[in-house]
Amino acid sequence: MSSLEEVFPDMGAGDALRGARVKENMTQAVLAAAIGVRRELVSQMEHGRRVIGKEMARRLAKALGVDYRVFL
Repeated sequence: MSSLEEVFPDMGAGDALRGARVKENMTQAVLAAAIGVRRELVSQMEHGRRVIGKEMARRLAKALGVDYRVFL
């Protein structure tokens, strides 16, 4: 278990995604354009309706300037 999970046990990948996106002052649409997907996909990931795989985590991390592991 990572230290983030110890501090925020109920925080999921979608919460981490939304937090990183908001921290960077990005809308879902802007982030979606940056990683080459539709805005709806970003919304689904943030709400836990779509799993964030390793490749997608890497794309998100690059766009948001964070470690990809926070999304896994």
